[in-house]
Amino acid sequence: MMDKITAFIRKHQTVVLLAVPLVLAGVLISMFGSRLLLDIYTYFCVSLGMVYGLQVFMGNSGILSWTHVGFVGIGAYVTGILVTPPMVKEMGVPNMYPALVDLSLPVVPSILIGALVAAAIAALIGYPLMRLNDFASVITLFATLIVIHVVMTQWDNVTNGPRTFFGLPQWTTWGIALGGALLMLLAAYWFRESGLGLKLRATRDDRYAAAAIGIDMIFTRYLGFVLSALMAGFVGGLWALYITSFSPKSFYMAEMFLLLSMLVIGGSGSVSGATVGAVVVTIAREVLRQVEATINNAHVLSFEVFGLTELVMAVLMVMVLIWRPSGVVGGQELRLPRFGKKKDVPAEVDGLAA
Repeated sequence: MMDKITAFIRKHQTVVLLAVPLVLAGVLISMFGSRLLLDIYTYFCVSLGMVYGLQVFMGNSGILSWTHVGFVGIGAYVTGILVTPPMVKEMGVPNMYPALVDLSLPVVPSILIGALVAAAIAALIGYPLMRLNDFASVITLFATLIVIHVVMTQWDNVTNGPRTFFGLPQWTTWGIALGGALLMLLAAYWFRESGLGLKLRATRDDRYAAAAIGIDMIFTRYLGFVLSALMAGFVGGLWALYITSFSPKSFYMAEMFLLLSMLVIGGSGSVSGATVGAVVVTIAREVLRQVEATINNAHVLSFEVFGLTELVMAVLMVMVLIWRPSGVVGGQELRLPRFGKKKDVPAEVDGLAA
């Protein structure tokens, strides 16, 4: 029995190597860290869950899914509508449909429904998009994000239009955010190691060879796209219950660029790359924010500095794409090094290897 457990842990050691430091960091920060540091960690865990969802489709298919942040927004708005008290909705969204005003559900079912709605919309629009080639898919997914953003901005009977949607309870603590990130980690790792994930990577590497061995590229991409949207909608609900007030601009280019930089810098080909990228970008972002604030407060320059964080992150992403296109991790999963004596190799095999 112990041998089976040991073999199972050794086989899936990547999850352990990623989850244990994440949990330890949360425990230590909650015990000894400041309130600001705990807030940064909580937001990091939520962002990490988003990156895992993006990696499920983009990392395995090679297609840039611009719509991912839109599905995050759908999950956030659905969750917000379901958990916000009716009186607050009447005050905050005066034109909301009466049926939506009267809706009120507990938090957990609301998050799950938000995830399912995001997945349902992805299932509705995804199949024809997956029939396109790689370049056309990227352009079409970008256009779809614009459509989602316009709907969020203009449908004031549901989203309050371009104005802020507020009144959500702050339910997402650091522990809940950590639990959500670990759940998304397990989902992303399971998908990558599953037969479906292997088929999706096969269509990424050589669509013609994949078709030759019987892989349905369109349906495989479609399932990966829907699962990615389901994860995005789930994390969107956690994000909404942490921020408590938001507007459609929270789910547009700026947030998508942040998620994309995390995945590209770490390496989109692996779950480990997504984790490392999220850590690197979060630390760099907070340091750059402090540098920008220090420069402006000290009046070192005759003008105020804005956008330094975005500028440096863009340059960093370009440098990674030029010098290491596969990311910091290189598309591989983190594993413990193997020590011990090598097994004896037959002389004829050794001769062939030489």
